[in-house]
Amino acid sequence: MEQARFVIIGITDHPAPWFPPEVLDVIRQGKIFSGGKRHHDIVASLLPEGAEWIDITVPLDTVFEAYHRAAHFSEGAPIVVFASGDPLFFGFANTIKRKMPDAEILVYPTFNSLQLLAHRLVMPYHDMRIVSLTGRPWPEFDRALIERVEKIGILTDKEHTPAAIARRMLEFGYKDYTMHIGEHLGNPQQEQVSTLTLEEVAQRQFATPNCVILCGKTAEHTKVFGIPDASFALLDGREKMITKMPIRLLTLQTLELPQKHVLWDIGFCTGSISIEARLLFPHLQIEAFEIRPECETIIQENMHRFGAPGINIHMGDFCTVCCDAIATPDAVFIGGHGGHLKEIMAKVLQHLQPHGCIVMNSVKAPKVTTDSHKLWDEACNELGLQQEPPMRIVIDEHHPIEILKAHK
Repeated sequence: MEQARFVIIGITDHPAPWFPPEVLDVIRQGKIFSGGKRHHDIVASLLPEGAEWIDITVPLDTVFEAYHRAAHFSEGAPIVVFASGDPLFFGFANTIKRKMPDAEILVYPTFNSLQLLAHRLVMPYHDMRIVSLTGRPWPEFDRALIERVEKIGILTDKEHTPAAIARRMLEFGYKDYTMHIGEHLGNPQQEQVSTLTLEEVAQRQFATPNCVILCGKTAEHTKVFGIPDASFALLDGREKMITKMPIRLLTLQTLELPQKHVLWDIGFCTGSISIEARLLFPHLQIEAFEIRPECETIIQENMHRFGAPGINIHMGDFCTVCCDAIATPDAVFIGGHGGHLKEIMAKVLQHLQPHGCIVMNSVKAPKVTTDSHKLWDEACNELGLQQEPPMRIVIDEHHPIEILKAHK
């Protein structure tokens, strides 16, 4: 079979695009072309007579089947693809590389939309964090907010609009940003650049395609290492229902979170472990479980209070919650077990990644009827888990806490 060859040409939304002579030669000699409908409308007048066009539409598997057929019958001629901006900047060239890794690819890029917006604003962009929300969920954007990045370039889509982005930022307290929005960049008849407050953006609609640059003065926000216990919204106002801050930080250290990717927090109650982990390690995906329905409102209030978006909440009895569609953890904290520790740990082991760990805090108090440490030891022995030496901590007049850790 012939090796597939692609020439990928970046274009803007300009209705009369300019191409250098080398690219014009590629177009004149081309036989098979491809791109989105918008791209076809822009370049149709430049295509040679009899040119074949392959529309890039979903599902992409159909598009690539057409590419394979074209490569087979093209006698070595390349497929000329038109793509927006720089095809290697979250662009279609990356999709071709992934779907057809053996293909020969030549790229002629132009400026991507965020570069064009920065040019219009006369804004240096070497220090800009790029986040794509085009067909992607919120986590990388949430991470940039939590890390207080001062300049964020965002590729949007019909769901993650400038207004939706602004509303999310305001919801979680990230108000110290100005938003620059570029609409139809590269099209002199439709191009529009706006600089607005988040409150203004949240109430407006913008033409697509568009992109966003956020600029904020975030230096005055000091990152907190350890949230004071009294700052949390509590379950029934009971301070004993929260993992104390020094224990919380030691627990996060024991979980080895800088090297982990997915944390399960089972029995989150107020959400203090999940929220502290989210703010200190924003690369983590956090899945939080709780059986008490009243705790859902509490964790959401605390997430908003401390600016911790992106914690996934699962309500109900952990032993009956279906976890098949939830990301598998490499770190698990058991904050509450209701006497069902063995069942919880057995279920965790069905999902725990090979080098993952389980951590639990056991209270040594005279009036505690269930000996959590004993249940832990029994569960570890029955399930074949390797335990690490426990860490015993006493804070002020509180009862001793043992931080327990095990792994496969």
